[in-house]
Amino acid sequence: MENDKLVIQAGNGTTEVILREGDAPKVLDPKAPMPVKISGTLGAVLEYLKKRINKEQFAQKDCHIIVDRDNVTLTLNFNERDEYNHGQVSGRLQFHPDFALLHINERHAWTPTELAKLLKMHRYWFKDRMTGMQIVSTLMNFTADVNQKIEQSIKENGSSKDNFEQVVNSNLPESITLTMPMFKGYAAENIEVEFFASVDGRDVSFALLSAGANESLEAIRNTAIDEQLTQIREIAPEIAIIEV
Repeated sequence: MENDKLVIQAGNGTTEVILREGDAPKVLDPKAPMPVKISGTLGAVLEYLKKRINKEQFAQKDCHIIVDRDNVTLTLNFNERDEYNHGQVSGRLQFHPDFALLHINERHAWTPTELAKLLKMHRYWFKDRMTGMQIVSTLMNFTADVNQKIEQSIKENGSSKDNFEQVVNSNLPESITLTMPMFKGYAAENIEVEFFASVDGRDVSFALLSAGANESLEAIRNTAIDEQLTQIREIAPEIAIIEV
């Protein structure tokens, strides 16, 4: 600043002038809007529309909802032709974490000890805690009588017989009843769970099966989606709803 001329004109009454050296802060470059991408339970789309439908964030005719009944999902796309302001909200019918822990109706093998530990840590799944602890004790001290019958024969004319029969009698009941929600956002219900044993020598494992749980899933699959769509049409009748 030695060769620069600095002229300061102070108004009447000014007693102090402060000079600052250095560069002024740069003005930030404008940025594109942050995209909206939200996923949640099946009611997420309806809840989002309730709070945003009249906030001038989007026009109904610039939105559409994709309905996938096989996967029990709803997906809202808004500002569908606006690259900067496009957004998506999706909702899915999700198993409750407690139900998912058990791997019911899945190809999952539980050893008696593993299953006992899980049930012991979640005693609240049983309406009667005493019954629950008896089941845990039975699993921890699992016993089974395995009777095997092998029949093999072959005749001169080439006919043959090769039969294997195995009968397992154990101290475990055929089924138990657990109380828990099957899906997130739903009330608890009684679920009958059956033990399907697999015995291979000294190794014993169980798969957990529930015909009732499977029936509930099939019953809820369509009714849950239809309930959501009915409410969506009431508050946003101009949004296109597309089934896939």
